[in-house]
Order: sequence, then structure tokens, then C-alpha cells
Amino acid sequence: MQCSLMRLHGRIAVAGMISQYNLDQHEGIRNSLSVVYKRIHIEGFTVYDYYHLFPKFLDLVLTYIREGKIAYVEDIAEGLENGLAALVGMFSGHNVGKQEVVVDRE
Repeated sequence: MQCSLMRLHGRIAVAGMISQYNLDQHEGIRNSLSVVYKRIHIEGFTVYDYYHLFPKFLDLVLTYIREGKIAYVEDIAEGLENGLAALVGMFSGHNVGKQEVVVDRE
């Protein structure tokens, strides 16, 4: 995270960190003195912080999907033999949208 490029009183939301999962040495903040000088606010969050809002979200988004106001993208890999490649592609940013592996069309 390059904090020196942040604006004064900037905010950084931190979630996920999938890019860090398999690293032997985790990456950190560079030039952390910028956090102090620029009074930057850094806050982590998880989906569980907002889980109580999920039913309301579903009501809203499902209506939009039915009305065609929101379209979602699925990246479909055909066959179990392509499952590993789909998984590797997902973790390296090669898929678009929701990744699925179709094992059987029945």
C-alpha cells in the first residue's frame, strides 16, 4: 500500500486480501509516516459487518435483475477436467464475474 500517494484525510477500506494468502512474507504499508502526516484513516471490514442488511439487499437487487437494470457475468468452465485451471485463473485474475465449473448439464 503506497500511502504517500493518498490525499490529506484520505480513507482506505481494507477487505479480502486474497493476494496475500499464499505469500511466505506478507506485504505491508510502505512509507507509513504518510499515514500520520496526511491523517489517513485505514479500516478493515468483512462481509459479516453488514450481514444483517443482506435480506434488504436481496429484495432490492433481485428486483433490479428481473427488470433488466442489473446484468451479472458468469465465467463458465466446462467439465471437471477444467476445474483446476478455473480455480487458478480465479486466483490470478483471469476470470470475469462469477466463476463456475459445470460438471454435468443434467
